[in-house]
Formats: sequence, structure tokens, C-alpha cells
Amino acid sequence: MARRALTPYDKPMHGELEVPGDKSISHRAVILGSIANGTTKISNFLDGEDCMRTVKAFQLMGVSIVKQESTIIIEGKGTSALKEPVEPLYFGNSGTTTRLMLGILAGLPYFTTVYGDASLTKRPMDRVINPLTEMNAIIDGRNDGSYLPLSIRGEALQGITYTLPVKSAQVKSAVLLAGLFANGETKVIENTPTRNHTENMLQAFSAAISTDGRETTITNTQTLTATNVYVPGDISSAAFFLVAGAIVPGSKLTLKNVGLNKTRTGIIDVLQAMGADLQITNQQVSGGEEFGDITITYTELSSTVIEGDIIPRLIDEIPILALLATQVEGTTVIHDAEELRVKETDRIAAVVDVLTTLGANIEATDDGMVIHGKTALTGGEIKSYNDHRIAMMGAIASLITKDDVILDDDSSIYISYPNFFEHLKDITI
Repeated sequence: MARRALTPYDKPMHGELEVPGDKSISHRAVILGSIANGTTKISNFLDGEDCMRTVKAFQLMGVSIVKQESTIIIEGKGTSALKEPVEPLYFGNSGTTTRLMLGILAGLPYFTTVYGDASLTKRPMDRVINPLTEMNAIIDGRNDGSYLPLSIRGEALQGITYTLPVKSAQVKSAVLLAGLFANGETKVIENTPTRNHTENMLQAFSAAISTDGRETTITNTQTLTATNVYVPGDISSAAFFLVAGAIVPGSKLTLKNVGLNKTRTGIIDVLQAMGADLQITNQQVSGGEEFGDITITYTELSSTVIEGDIIPRLIDEIPILALLATQVEGTTVIHDAEELRVKETDRIAAVVDVLTTLGANIEATDDGMVIHGKTALTGGEIKSYNDHRIAMMGAIASLITKDDVILDDDSSIYISYPNFFEHLKDITI
């Protein structure tokens, strides 16, 4: 645990940053590279704690994975070369590792036990266990397999057609990954589109996958082919500095090589709806993933309503958007975000607590929050809730508070953004 005092910053910020690689893409690249045949090279890999949990899991299953700074080299030999782990797999705080790995482990002919830290142990897994059980998976744990620790005895899986009951890319991904091992076709139907990194990555590794509207179908692929993967900057990490540029008067910041996947750019849509001066340049595509440079220039903003289909496209950015909303004119309303209740913590309650402590006028609702702006923030002692996005929100808030912001514990930030405070210093000197 590391307590940190953050001093208000009363000058404009200028400069360029290259945020760490995308967490979602880094996880998926390691998973598919580890079960493919051949050498996979992952460039700009996010070496935060969460993604390293995925790396460690496959190393314990006999895969050769070497890290060279921000590059990961995987010598894959296919699923038949994987070994039963001789110890339980520890996933720390990583919900992504857990839910995606369950899709893989369910189809392997091994017995595996997985567990996590205190926070992960409280997060619901039944949303993944239910469809996997329909596919013939044998998974057991507390409350009928709803919570970690879990035991998995790999079985021959059967393809299913599954309509997602929740807006969750992790559930979709778990089912599609299990479909690699299942007899027949596995089809996932979404009512609301969620991030499609898994589909893009499966295509890059030559899986038999197709998407038609909101239906994605995959068939058993005995052999995936290794490929090189470039991981764009994580837009969820860039979001913190986009908001910093939007709330500190006189600022102009450029975030380089940020992922611009359309299923993830809800924050850009919201910033533009609020009237932000935001420019996107140098757009490129690699492995089906768009990326480019985003420049944000401070200007006065106005409130908006955030709801409906845009929510899955910005679910992880809602905490920092709530901070932004305290600094715009009018009342911002967030609906349809009940998924925040089952993240690393209850993020609705955590955001309201932290921002209220800092002097914001904000109210929680069952599925979101109502934020009244424009409000001067005072500062104070805040809880991180062992949640990286809550901790970073508090750090960005300190740029505009009257007094210091005291963060009770900054250690969770290393999960997704190991050099966050270095980057914060770079633009505030």
C-alpha cells in the first residue's frame, strides 16, 4: 500500500504522451499466441499486473514466453503441447484473465484450479459459467460456481447458440474461445455491440470465425497460426489525459498511437457531444485495429446524457467522465451503466463517494449517476477502493482542486498504467 499526496496544478498542460498498450488486446494476444503454432511477437505489450497474470498462467502450462521490455515473444506449439498446471493459477485482480481463461480451460483435457485476490473473489463468474456449462463444461466453485476459487475439469465441448443476457465482451469472448474446442458451430448473438477485439484477434490468428451483423460464429479450429501483433495505445488509459486536457484551462495535449476501435471510442463521442476541441490525425490500421493520434485542446464544455448503446463503448471510462461532468455547464446524466456495480468494486458507489469527498454535486442512481456542474473541487482524503480507474480519477482531479488530494493507496494503478505518475509529471512541469 502506497499513500500519495497530490498537489493542485494551476498552469496549462502541454505536450505529447504515448500511453501504454491496450490491456484488452494484450490479454487476447497472449492467449491466442500461446495456443497457436509458431512464433508470435507482440509489440507495445502492456506489462501491467493484469496482463502479466495471463502470461504467467500460460508459462505454468508449459508455454515459452519471453519478455523483452515492451515486446513479448511466444513460442507456441498448439493446444496439444499445453500441460496441466502443477499448481493453482492465480489471477490476482484480473477479471479479464479469469473470464477469458475459463473459456480456454473448459476445453482442455486437464484439471485446473483458479483463484484471485479478495476483490476478484467477490466478482460474479456465473455469467461465464452458465454458457460454458451449456457447452458441457465441468466447473465447480462457491455458490454453484458463481465465485472464485473455481475448479475446471476439461471436457469435450459442444457448440451452442448463445444470446448474451448482459452487455459483456468478456462473456462473448469466453464463449468464442471455448468454441475453438467445441464440436460444431458456436454462435454468439449480441443485442448491443460490445468491444470486438477477440473477433479481430481470432481472425488475425486464422481462426474459422465470421460476423454477420450482431451474430458471430466460430467453428472448431485444430490449428491457429502464429502472427505478429502490434498493440495500440489503450484508449481507456488515454481517457484520463483527454479529460485532463479538457478540464485544465489553457491546456493542449496529444496522445500518440491510441486505439480507435469503433467499439471503444464512446468517450470521443461524448467529448465531442459536450463541445470538446478534439482532433484525430495519423490514422492507421494493424491487425484489424485502428489507431491514431488524438489532440485535445481546452474549451468550455456543456452537459449531455450518456445512455443506451454507447455505454458498452465507454464502460471503463465512466469514472473519469464523471469527473469531467463536474467541470461542464449543466447536469450530466448517466443511465444504463448497472454493469459498473460488478467491476473491481461497485464503481457507481465509489465514484460518487470520491467525487463527493472532493466537493462535487453528484448523486447515485440504480444504473448510473447524476452530476451537477460546474462545481469547484476542494480536495481531501479519498479512497482508491483498490480500483485503478478510481485511483487515477482521483489523481486527475487533483489537477484542479483547491487543496491537496490524498490518495490512500496508489498501488492498483500499476494494474493498467505502470508509468501513470511519470506521464502525469511530464505534462505538469
